[in-house]
Amino acid sequence: MPSIEELTIDRVHEAFKSGAYTCRELVETYIGRIKAIDQAGPKLNAITVISSSCLQEADALDLHLKEHGSFVGSLHGVPIIVKDQCDTAGVPTAYGNICCVHTPTEDATLVKKLRAAGAVILAKSTMPDFAASFNSASSLSGVTLNPYDNTRETGGSSAGTGTAITANMGLIGVGEDTGGSIRVPASFCNLVGLRPTVGLVSRAGLSPLVKTQDTPGPMTRTVRDAALMLDVLVGYDAKDPYTASAVIAGPPRGGSYASNLSEAALPKARIGVLNSVFGSKDLAECTSVNQVVRAALLKIGTTGATLVDIEIPDIDYYVRTSSTYMSRSRYDIDNFLAAHPIIKDVTFESIHSAKKYHRSLPLFRNMGAPKSYKHPYEDPDYAERLEVRQEFQRVVIGVMAEHNIDVIAFPSVQIPAPLVSDVLGSRFDNYFPTNTSIASQLHHPAISIPVGFTEGTGLPVGLEFVGIPYSEQRLLELAYSVEALIGARKAPEFDCLEKAQDGSGI
Repeated sequence: MPSIEELTIDRVHEAFKSGAYTCRELVETYIGRIKAIDQAGPKLNAITVISSSCLQEADALDLHLKEHGSFVGSLHGVPIIVKDQCDTAGVPTAYGNICCVHTPTEDATLVKKLRAAGAVILAKSTMPDFAASFNSASSLSGVTLNPYDNTRETGGSSAGTGTAITANMGLIGVGEDTGGSIRVPASFCNLVGLRPTVGLVSRAGLSPLVKTQDTPGPMTRTVRDAALMLDVLVGYDAKDPYTASAVIAGPPRGGSYASNLSEAALPKARIGVLNSVFGSKDLAECTSVNQVVRAALLKIGTTGATLVDIEIPDIDYYVRTSSTYMSRSRYDIDNFLAAHPIIKDVTFESIHSAKKYHRSLPLFRNMGAPKSYKHPYEDPDYAERLEVRQEFQRVVIGVMAEHNIDVIAFPSVQIPAPLVSDVLGSRFDNYFPTNTSIASQLHHPAISIPVGFTEGTGLPVGLEFVGIPYSEQRLLELAYSVEALIGARKAPEFDCLEKAQDGSGI
């Protein structure tokens, strides 16, 4: 059986071509890994269900390669972990909520694209109820554990995808990001996590949280795999009018987001360092992250890259005032459920009033509070929030233009992965110290890149780059250079796997 440690798309395709192993053998090995560390051993609890048809899909791909001598598409035979937020035909889906368990009859648009490119839908991954948290707590699946320290959180809302991909339970993964739901778990799990510009990737067939901010994207172990995955995901979809953005963006230079990946990107780059959003020097958690990020930036500077200290005036005001979760999340969820082809007689109110959601989700709890808004226009400040968001974007792009910078850099999250007990307690009821909301509320693309581990606790740390709208290719190019320079990716280790090294390949 194949070794699945740190596999990439390119290596898998080389193996298929050489006959080293088949897609079926690869999928079987990943299933063995899921059973060994997700369902047994440390019981990471990242997977909600393994697709019952994944081996049949693998067999069909093996037959195609045998008969035609060619791949179905650019992701031929690539086993993918898909966040439970996405509809998957024939594979149980619940959007993280116990009231919404059903089996879709149609794939989400992005899942259709993945299948058409030859990917195998291996399994679905955990998420908090309706993605309404920076943690993993779900009424359906409970808490997902961090593979680097099982007493710690994996981060949310793309929690299961984060844990599964870093622990080599799948080759690449689908996440979705509203306020940081790709980048928070990417930072906590030593992964590359890309938040695309809203509308570059269709949301049709995904549950919403904030329709104007929601954007699916790749979660991978390497930047190149993220770029290759993005190639497949992007494109206009009549089912999601927001994908007009994909038309505006146009095709990537060279025909692929991976076309120009090179270690030579950094020496030519100008990077704005936003010092005001580094964590407090008085908190040990924050300083442990700051040290890793500062060291990474120092090393980036040795390549010839120009680091520029920048300020964004009133950034706290802009992030706070442009937030629309309380204005429209309930409305967006209710509209989605009302139009659902399978789920009937389930509303936000029915879920909230029956307390059929995980109680460690303060956002979801507050969305149903007595004075919460059922429609955005009920919020007397909604128009101001939209106007402030636009002003925020103009201010930030203005700062970037003034300093002639390619990206803005800062820690993805101000702290490393918190304890599960903190997440299940009240510590983060009112505030979670993430910087990912900046790009989300700007409606800008951003990428989190692994840059090291905290001293003593050994927890992963992510560096975030934020670009201007439609600058995904530039973000990937710079992230690729950082990845090559720092080489911070390191897989978690599992005692149960080391004891089982008997040739099984898992």
